[in-house]
Amino acid sequence: MKNIVMLACGLMLLFSCQNQAQTKTTAKATEKNKPMAKETIYQFKVKDLYGKEFDFASLKGKKVLIVNTASKCGLTPQYKDLEALYKEYKDKGFVIVGFPANNFASQEPGTSKEIAEFCELNYGVTFPMMDKISVKGSDMAPIYHFLTEKRKNGLQDSEVEWNFQKYLINEKGELEKVIKPQTLPTDPQVVDWIKA
Repeated sequence: MKNIVMLACGLMLLFSCQNQAQTKTTAKATEKNKPMAKETIYQFKVKDLYGKEFDFASLKGKKVLIVNTASKCGLTPQYKDLEALYKEYKDKGFVIVGFPANNFASQEPGTSKEIAEFCELNYGVTFPMMDKISVKGSDMAPIYHFLTEKRKNGLQDSEVEWNFQKYLINEKGELEKVIKPQTLPTDPQVVDWIKA
């Protein structure tokens, strides 16, 4: 009888330990797969083309179009449309932020100074231009992790397909829409979004 009681106690202890271990494993798996809290663009600080800090928190309450740019691309003339769009809506709570990137066919090889001169001389760019970054790959800039990863932006996963891909950020700093590189900045889907 004593042996039966000890055996029963041992089995109960074994089942109890297994149950606790299983509960901990399940909790860890759930925590690992749990999406991170949705982030906003306002947490990012970057350097502009002139080496000054640019704080995205300064854009609270504005609609923002973020675009990766290049000086030697077939889509480079979009700078003209971007500047026209910026001039028309900058006083209506809208801003464009450009990020030069050399990720596609080495079409942005210049230094920050050369990029700034190119933009001003050829397209009269006055919207904020940031320092050159990487928008894909292992050296992708943190802000582009936010723009391209659903677990961070809460909207969708995306991949930067080419130069001049556009990310539309609402007044709360949340990603709202991704626009393909070939779509002009003056396309109704961009303009209507700004006006809405």
